Amino acid sequence: MRSVDTAPRTMLSLIDDIAMKKSEEVVCCPPSNGTEPTEFRALEGPEADDELAKLAKAVGHPARVRIIRMLSRKEARVCSQIVDELPLAQSTVSEHLRILKEAGLVRSSQDGPRVGYCINFDTLRKLKALIAII
Repeated sequence: MRSVDTAPRTMLSLIDDIAMKKSEEVVCCPPSNGTEPTEFRALEGPEADDELAKLAKAVGHPARVRIIRMLSRKEARVCSQIVDELPLAQSTVSEHLRILKEAGLVRSSQDGPRVGYCINFDTLRKLKALIAII
């Protein structure tokens, strides 16, 4: 004789469970395509100054710093996971991610409607090197 659940599951609760499991899965960004040089070009001069200014502007907001810290601790996250950890609206988080992506600090990978984000460690190392020589 099979045991019967005391609280029957509704279709909505099953969908919620599936959505929760799906959001817990990590969407990994593909490895960097190798177009970015691992060796840094000159770390001083006008081009380096422009690069540092661009990167500094990208990390010039506390929410973007927090996103970078989050992504550096975990391989990748989907936008909804980042939103869950910040006291900001989804549209605001998306804008911060766009700025970080334009600066090259974050990479993304799309899997259907979900977009996975991960840190671009090459650019982060370059930022650290540019700051270190100031």
